[in-house]
Amino acid sequence: MGKYFGTDGFRGEANTVLNYEHAIRIGRFLGWYYGAREGKKAKIVIGKDTRRSSYMFEYALCTGLMASGADAYIMHVTTTPSVAYITRVDDFDCGIMISASHNPYYDNGIKLLNGNGEKMDEETILKVEDYIDGKMEIPVASGHEIGRTVDYVSGRNRYIGYLISMSKFSFKDKKVGLDVANGAAWSIAKGVFDALGARTYVINAEPDGYNINTDCGSTHIEHLQKFVVDNKLDIGFAYDGDADRCLCVDEKGNVVTGDHILYIYGLYMKERDKLLNNKVVTTVMSNFGLYKAFDKVGIEYEKTKVGDKYVYENMVKNGHRIGGEQSGHIIFTKYATTGDGILTSLKLMEVMLAKGKPMSELAAPVVFYPQVLKNVRVKSKPDAQNDPDVQLQVEKVGQALGDEGRILVRESGTEPVIRVMVEAGSDETCEKYVDSVIDVIEKKGYLADD
Repeated sequence: MGKYFGTDGFRGEANTVLNYEHAIRIGRFLGWYYGAREGKKAKIVIGKDTRRSSYMFEYALCTGLMASGADAYIMHVTTTPSVAYITRVDDFDCGIMISASHNPYYDNGIKLLNGNGEKMDEETILKVEDYIDGKMEIPVASGHEIGRTVDYVSGRNRYIGYLISMSKFSFKDKKVGLDVANGAAWSIAKGVFDALGARTYVINAEPDGYNINTDCGSTHIEHLQKFVVDNKLDIGFAYDGDADRCLCVDEKGNVVTGDHILYIYGLYMKERDKLLNNKVVTTVMSNFGLYKAFDKVGIEYEKTKVGDKYVYENMVKNGHRIGGEQSGHIIFTKYATTGDGILTSLKLMEVMLAKGKPMSELAAPVVFYPQVLKNVRVKSKPDAQNDPDVQLQVEKVGQALGDEGRILVRESGTEPVIRVMVEAGSDETCEKYVDSVIDVIEKKGYLADD
């Protein structure tokens, strides 16, 4: 990861961590990098979520792009996966999404996508950062070379049409609840489900610039749970601010997580001989219960570091077709280059309708193991994690758990913290083994001074 950009873009509090000058310089660099240096006019597409600051960043990016000679195509309020899709199919040089995903309204972010609709490569990101820091100069466009903005709401509409075309079934008479989190899905999701014939019930669809993700959406799914039960709906879907993730609620009000979704659709693919390599890609944070369920039906799996970026890289490298995170980032590489919450909900509807079973029955084989996760603040993450005595204790716990649980010890990517997690048959067992590792870390003197 670079100085400014992490695995999911340049993110932070608007005009404090990420400010309008950063956006102008990002636009300046990209407009030059994809245009003037190649002797052509760059075409770059931009989308945004519903945060108040997204308008400021949109105009700042456009200013920078046009000053470097690029044409900026504006999709307005739309989802991250829609920008990825349009970047790819309409042959844009790159795409930009303005969003801080599931963060509160006062944060924002800038996500960069390459011409294939994938997350920008590290080499280009580092060049962007060098320009932000003033380590290089680029020319300003003049005369006929100055760029322009183009209203490109038609791109969003085309993406909606693409989603509708993904469904193999009519949703007629199915009562579907949608929590659009007062975010980007607000302008897309209901139209898709309505077009497919569903009786659509929507909550948190009144964005005001400040209420995105506020007590709603996939990070506060308890509201959708109650809404589904109270209105006797067949199913419910909750999205985050930029709609690249989706969690589900079954007809009984139970949460269907990303792990459940990987099992449900992975099995559906296997049953139709569509699961290439017989593998599903997960992250190390998927619940042990998912792997036990996979084992029972003969599905193999791979584990990556936390982050949909790493999931996607593994899938592309190895030719796998489905992967994702427990949080609801699900990637179908046949149809998309990023997690797509609305597409994920359509795929779950497909399984439910194809099998003629309620979502509660489809999700039932995945029985989550109790989990205890504790964060330990340490003086040095590498020293604490690599200490021989700590590693020995982790090995002992793993042997004691055997096939009935697991232990995971990993470094936080953003804090001076070691995360110790155990999944086992009971909360008491989890607590005991987590504390046994933390005790060794403490005895060896690695705890940070508070």
